[in-house]
Amino acid sequence: MRMAALPLALCAAVAVQAQTQVALLTPASQLQETVVTATRIAQPLTDVVADVSIVDRETIERSGATGLVDVLARLPGVQFVRNGGPGTSSSLYLRGASTNYTAVYVDGIRMDSQAGSGGASWEALPLSMVDRIEVLRGPAAAVYGSDSIAGVVQIFTKKGEAGMAPYVGVGAGSHGTWRGEAGVSGATGAWDYALGVARETSKGFDSKTNAGHNPDRDGYRSTAANGRLGFQIDDAHRLEGSLLYNDTNSGYDTSAADDRNLRRTQALGLNWQARWTEHYSTRLSVSESRDRYETRPSPYLTETRLRGYLFQNDWHFGIHQLSATLERREDHLESTSIDHDRQRAQNALALGYGLRTGAHTLQLNARHDRDSEFGGKTTGSAAYGYEFVKNWRATASVGTAFRAPTLYQRFSDYGDATLQPETSRNAELGLHWQDGVHGVSLTAYRNRVSNLINYVSGPGPCPGGSAGMYPGCYANVGKAQLEGVTLAGATKLGQVLLHGSIDWQNPRDRDTGKLLARRSKRYATLGAETALAGWNLGGEWQLASRRYDNPANTTVLGGYGMLNLSASTRLARDWQLVARVDNLNDRDYVLAKDYATAGRTFYVGLKWAPQY
Repeated sequence: MRMAALPLALCAAVAVQAQTQVALLTPASQLQETVVTATRIAQPLTDVVADVSIVDRETIERSGATGLVDVLARLPGVQFVRNGGPGTSSSLYLRGASTNYTAVYVDGIRMDSQAGSGGASWEALPLSMVDRIEVLRGPAAAVYGSDSIAGVVQIFTKKGEAGMAPYVGVGAGSHGTWRGEAGVSGATGAWDYALGVARETSKGFDSKTNAGHNPDRDGYRSTAANGRLGFQIDDAHRLEGSLLYNDTNSGYDTSAADDRNLRRTQALGLNWQARWTEHYSTRLSVSESRDRYETRPSPYLTETRLRGYLFQNDWHFGIHQLSATLERREDHLESTSIDHDRQRAQNALALGYGLRTGAHTLQLNARHDRDSEFGGKTTGSAAYGYEFVKNWRATASVGTAFRAPTLYQRFSDYGDATLQPETSRNAELGLHWQDGVHGVSLTAYRNRVSNLINYVSGPGPCPGGSAGMYPGCYANVGKAQLEGVTLAGATKLGQVLLHGSIDWQNPRDRDTGKLLARRSKRYATLGAETALAGWNLGGEWQLASRRYDNPANTTVLGGYGMLNLSASTRLARDWQLVARVDNLNDRDYVLAKDYATAGRTFYVGLKWAPQY
């Protein structure tokens, strides 16, 4: 796949980032928004030095996207792989890093799995419940602790506002897909609330292509619900609780049997926010998330439970901003692959300092985590931004991060209880120009990962497993380098808003020099949106160069280019119609060896939401 001409196109229509990467088709007014993911403190987007993207609910609805990873794949630095159709296992690669190197939060609740190599279950996070997404690219362990080697994704569900706002939506699409959703949000007096339910079913398509699999349609069904309740005690104190639940049953084929994935995900959190003085505020939160995964008829079952406790203190003095956070995380794993339940805990102290004065912005963070199993780990980061000319800003940052091995990697039959955390060192430089709706940014980064945990083939017994011979064990034997350049921006020509981004990256094994599996060296998204005769019309062209399905780089996955179209309009004051066609050119492509992709698909949705 040839992509050499793309930089010329990007000079005229590059996407989503100027200043600190405002994502997708974001209006200029959103530059004044606040963002919390970079430092865990709400601050104006213009004060953030980190590489951040924002996706709001209006953008999600206008896009007609059907899955969370489909929305994220439009952002700079993001690729994803899905093993079959929607509802099946999905992996997100942020700046070329494995999916378990990105920390994921829903309303501040950590989502993760201690089974296998870890990482959030992307396919179990329902897009219909999402109100806003913030994506932080680059290590953030000095703020968030373990797992944020590549970055952080914060997902926020809907929150009630003044009045009452009910909604009902239905939709249908290719492969016998049906979707329904309903909910209500609002606020009265000191209380605000948001409730929602969603149901989606699909007959699917045959997700496997290898010989010997069951040639049936691998459908799925998903049921999701969310709730958010807030109480404003007074002007300075607020209590808030949130709940997210999703139950998915999806088909996959490893043999002639009708294999099923059964996954149940839930997140529950309670927060108390208090402003004690003009300069000092606190946040106290308690949370729990669960990820239960089962396969049938093959007898495999695993369940992860994460509990989190956080006490955050923030001070604001003019141009200075200070923070001190105490945090505790408790991990628990039950699995048919370990001899008995396993658990661990991490206690942490994090400190932060921010400065914004004139043309200068400075952010410093440090954190110490102490794990009940392998001791302490200290991480730090420093970022600086300088507006050297009006509308032009240069940024530079360095940071360290780590990722603790999962309980499965340490205590399963394939595990090693002596595994040590993976560590990384990152450096990046950025150049940004922003003038209203016009903007462009260039970001270069290099992230060196050491002590990489790989699955090493060979006879056992493994140090963490029972006696016997196994095909391999987890071990600290690898090193990786994640380096690349992202060019992105947006501009408006007449009534057409153009956007796009291109990534040149080289995520490779430092020992062999081979490209890491399933990651392209070049990928891009180019798109446009306009309003015409009462319709919002959009199109995007997604491109990716070839990848390799295996670490040895012997199994080639070809490059591809797909054209996606979307359209939305108001049929009446309270009715909105959304339509989307993905892969209009019906490109035959492969994301993972022996797994099929959907080809050309369409979706049409109708939503009723009273406009007061």
